[in-house]
Amino acid sequence: MTVSPATLLTTLATLAALTSVARAGGGEPWVLSPDMGYGYTRDGRTLAFKMGTSNAKELLKGARKVPRETLFFLGANGQLYMRSGPFLEGDGSFKFGADQ
Repeated sequence: MTVSPATLLTTLATLAALTSVARAGGGEPWVLSPDMGYGYTRDGRTLAFKMGTSNAKELLKGARKVPRETLFFLGANGQLYMRSGPFLEGDGSFKFGADQ
């Protein structure tokens, strides 16, 4: 099974974002490393891998950049989702935050 770098990055970013929001009640920057790959398996597991550069061309084949203003989240069913479009209010608060 081949996993694109975008998919790998998406998975880690999603988990980091969800953990940060749950812990701090607000957004925090993600800490991503360029020498790591992040995967979301077909059975829903998330994994992190140390990456090399010997096959970078193969890794980038079929990869796509993640557009700005993309939100990643886990649905109530445990499925990983992404949504393109604004997710912050004009004041910088999270548009889909906890009910007040």
